[in-house]
Amino acid sequence: MKEQYVVGRNPVLELLKANREIDKLYILKGELQGSIKKIVGMARGKGILIQEVDKAKLDLISEGNAHQGIAALVTGFKYSTIDEILSLANDRGEDPFVLILDGIEDPHNLGAIIRTAECAGVHGVIIPQRRAARINQTVYKSSAGAVEHMLVADVVNISDTITLLKDKGLWVYGADMDGESYYFDTSLEGAIALVIGNEGKGISRKIKEKCDVLVKIPMVGKISSLNASTSAAILIYEIKRQGYEKKKR
Repeated sequence: MKEQYVVGRNPVLELLKANREIDKLYILKGELQGSIKKIVGMARGKGILIQEVDKAKLDLISEGNAHQGIAALVTGFKYSTIDEILSLANDRGEDPFVLILDGIEDPHNLGAIIRTAECAGVHGVIIPQRRAARINQTVYKSSAGAVEHMLVADVVNISDTITLLKDKGLWVYGADMDGESYYFDTSLEGAIALVIGNEGKGISRKIKEKCDVLVKIPMVGKISSLNASTSAAILIYEIKRQGYEKKKR
């Protein structure tokens, strides 16, 4: 797997907590205070090579991301499989809750969605292998390291994947501004796959046709759509809310 850099204090700390293999840690010279001191202590305990470098080196490594005086060189992200995601749900004794991202292109959006998904206990995120954002240091940074605790599967064909998930008993909901019902008027219980579309185009026509239900979020302002990560967060937590209500019954 290709090596890549992860920058920022929280993302690097999450790498260490997850026991991710780190090849080398780069620290800004003289910056051994606060959370960086804690990170360095953990890294030394794991026998990770630590190198002090100047700001120019970290600026180059970070490719415009805020590095906060630290960067880690790691082996490229290991993607999971659909079976591994479903097995995690089974191991937890929970109905599968899967997020399908149909062409999210902005890595900041991808990171934000993964962060929300991890916080909400989503079992896995599915992304396409082509024409979409991949897991990179921007995703690590914008997810605050949550990507290290989330199963992410990359698939060749989203449509075929939806068919597979339906065969496994999941009900597929798509977020679409022209959906037939509002999300809060829709039953969102049981084994679920939630589809979030591209930032500008939304869910592709072919994928819409594969969804069991299209749900919408009310828009009453002058702006006609929400950011993809915001839409995802609203729907993810409505699904969690309904799940909690079901447990109470």
